[in-house]
Amino acid sequence: MMAAETNLNYSGKPRRAMSGVFGCAFCLSEPVSCTMFTLVEMVDTVRIPPWQFQSRLNDAIVEELNKKLANKVVFNVGLCICLYDITKLEDSFIFPGDGASHTKVHFRYVVFRPFLDEIIVGKIKCCSQEGVHVSLGFFDDIVIPPESLQQPAKFDEAEQVWLWEYETDEGAHDLYMDHGEEIRFRIVDEVFIDTSPTGPSTATNSTTVKSTGTDTKEEQPQKEAPYTLIGSISEPGLGLLSWWTSN
Repeated sequence: MMAAETNLNYSGKPRRAMSGVFGCAFCLSEPVSCTMFTLVEMVDTVRIPPWQFQSRLNDAIVEELNKKLANKVVFNVGLCICLYDITKLEDSFIFPGDGASHTKVHFRYVVFRPFLDEIIVGKIKCCSQEGVHVSLGFFDDIVIPPESLQQPAKFDEAEQVWLWEYETDEGAHDLYMDHGEEIRFRIVDEVFIDTSPTGPSTATNSTTVKSTGTDTKEEQPQKEAPYTLIGSISEPGLGLLSWWTSN
């Protein structure tokens, strides 16, 4: 799954979410249990169309904010999950020529953004020459590059998997990183890419035209993930859970 990106103003410092179950309702009554989620203070002007005037203002705003932000990446902030709460509502205005109301809203949003050096457990989605691709179920843009695998590592072209050539007194054993296996890794870097739409002229220039005989094909620029996490398993205890036994 590649999350889309959206632009939004946010204020204040991100706060670590204290507990919670992943979803649209988080609880702050428990100790910190999942530090990969943060609470971010944001400000946005929410437009409520006339046909939603029959609903309570707060309910309509919650619906519009989640519609705009849920499962979207905010540049340099992270992957938005769900609205946590509304801290302030300013006056609503109806502008000439537009029957909708416009309300400036201060709110806190639950955002997925692990801190660097955080250790996370996910599942291997696939392997390629670029490394091992990991999924958390709700977020797939995680890659562990070849140089960050347990060494010595080798890519099996036939099986399309990476393997760790584990040395023992009896010789080397190939430990495969198969699809669907649970893997423990450390976050070592994060990459944000601004994928906001560009103007028509820029989009036209970036499109290349390929002519082959009578056929003319337009090559569209490859889509990039707006938010990517870089992982590492190059230390003891990291890698497939099946590799390590706890005494």
